[in-house]
Amino acid sequence: MCEHHALKRSAILIRNGLEGSPDPGAATRATHAQPSPALLLQRDGRTPTRRRRLWELEEKYHCPVVGTCFDLDDLKKLTRKTGYAGRGFEPYDLHLEAVSMSLDRNSTSELMQKQLERKYAIHVRRFDQAKADADVLTLWKQHLERGEVAGAVWAALTHRVASKATRHAVYADLHMLSHQVGAGQAADLRRVEWLEHELAETKEQAAREAARHARERVEANERIRDLGRAAAATALRTDADSALRTRLAELESGVAMVNMGRRLLALADEAARLRDSASRAATLEAENTRLLRERDEARAERDALERLWLGEMAAPACAGDCHACPSRLAGRCVLCVGGRTPLLPQYRQLAERLGVRLIHHDGGREEALSRLPDLLSASDAVICPTDRVGHLAYYQLKKHCKQAGKPCVLLNRSGVASFAAALARLADGQAQIAGD
Repeated sequence: MCEHHALKRSAILIRNGLEGSPDPGAATRATHAQPSPALLLQRDGRTPTRRRRLWELEEKYHCPVVGTCFDLDDLKKLTRKTGYAGRGFEPYDLHLEAVSMSLDRNSTSELMQKQLERKYAIHVRRFDQAKADADVLTLWKQHLERGEVAGAVWAALTHRVASKATRHAVYADLHMLSHQVGAGQAADLRRVEWLEHELAETKEQAAREAARHARERVEANERIRDLGRAAAATALRTDADSALRTRLAELESGVAMVNMGRRLLALADEAARLRDSASRAATLEAENTRLLRERDEARAERDALERLWLGEMAAPACAGDCHACPSRLAGRCVLCVGGRTPLLPQYRQLAERLGVRLIHHDGGREEALSRLPDLLSASDAVICPTDRVGHLAYYQLKKHCKQAGKPCVLLNRSGVASFAAALARLADGQAQIAGD
């Protein structure tokens, strides 16, 4: 079990035992709980008579079970029922609370057990057909290949004949599934292709609209000229032609004016429609500009990531003279403020390929802000993914970088490709903040 989960569980046991919880004996029972009959049978070498309950699983399996089998809405509903007294409905805090409460048998863990059994009843019945340990492992592998992970995890780990080795194999597969490094790069490439397709369609639509508007303007101008020529010819032939005298009578009676008013109204409606079309064309042009900008940003991130992985930007081993290294960042210390904590191993791997020593502060989400000034002073440059950083940490690092003249790159996204692009910009001497 990770350190955060251990600390969270200790805090709950102390709270229940010393602060007058509804069940004052919970801490004592959690410490001196007796093994269940099913587990005692397994230790004696006999097959357990029933499936394991949630609180009967080994501690290391609670984190992946809660994280995989419960979505955020499930955890919110669960905490509302059990009176969660945390700081809010932050996903990570809810996850820690649920993992901590699932370690022992209590009202919350019993609710979680019932919800898991109800939610994955189909998978449980499917795995119940397995009569041997090897059959459980085979079923798990089949579900893993099909991408049916959540229900299969619960059914396999709690199966009555699943051995310790089988449960560990399920845990190992689930752990490695969360570390598919290529998933981020594939998503970036798919986004670039989608943006290029959208841009091509938008350009074609804009071209068709522009051509139609041009034709309509030419036709409207021609109609206006025709009306002008007809009115002039009518005025010249009025005295000599009886038909023109009839026309004059119509003009005097107002019939011609009514007809002309109708035509003018129709032309006014046509002009309004043309103005609306011009406004839509301007909107499409603005959308084109935005799509081009996003496409260029995605391409830059993709190119930077490819250059790093192909080694084009990687710094060779330093021979003692760091100024001779081709990368400007070789031997330097870069501070990353914010970002996604699960992606830190990938961040560090990319930084090591440039000979960079990477240090990290989570931007005030878990770590104290009092550590940030020392980390800023110890670093040579700063990278900040603005989508995963607190406001106080953000303004503090901007102020420090401006005063110290320290290079700083701000990112809109905290993905691996965006981090690679930030390293590339630092290596090329580009930064949003550089002591201006």
